[in-house]
Order: sequence, then C-alpha cells, then structure tokens
Amino acid sequence: MNSWVCMVCGYVYVPEEGDPENGVEPGTAFEDIPDTWVCPLCGVGKDQFEEE
Repeated sequence: MNSWVCMVCGYVYVPEEGDPENGVEPGTAFEDIPDTWVCPLCGVGKDQFEEE
C-alpha cells in the first residue's frame, strides 16, 4: 500500500500505521478511510491528499 501526503501541511498517511487516534485502524488503505476523516494536523479533507 502506498502512502498519501497532505498537500496543505505535508502530513503523510501511512496505511500500515493508520490513524488510530482518529478511528482509522492500522492496515487501512487510504481509499477505505471514511470520507468524513480529515487530516489530523490541519483538518482538510481527503481530497487534499495525493498518493506518494
């Protein structure tokens, strides 16, 4: 699985790590994250991320 980077603040979502503090379990592909999830650093939506 590829990582995804926030184009606003540079946060990198790593699927193997997930985002457990915000309800995304490790091993969750970016495409499988709910559309309501936002960047944990700057709060933008998934549409502001690009695949690395």
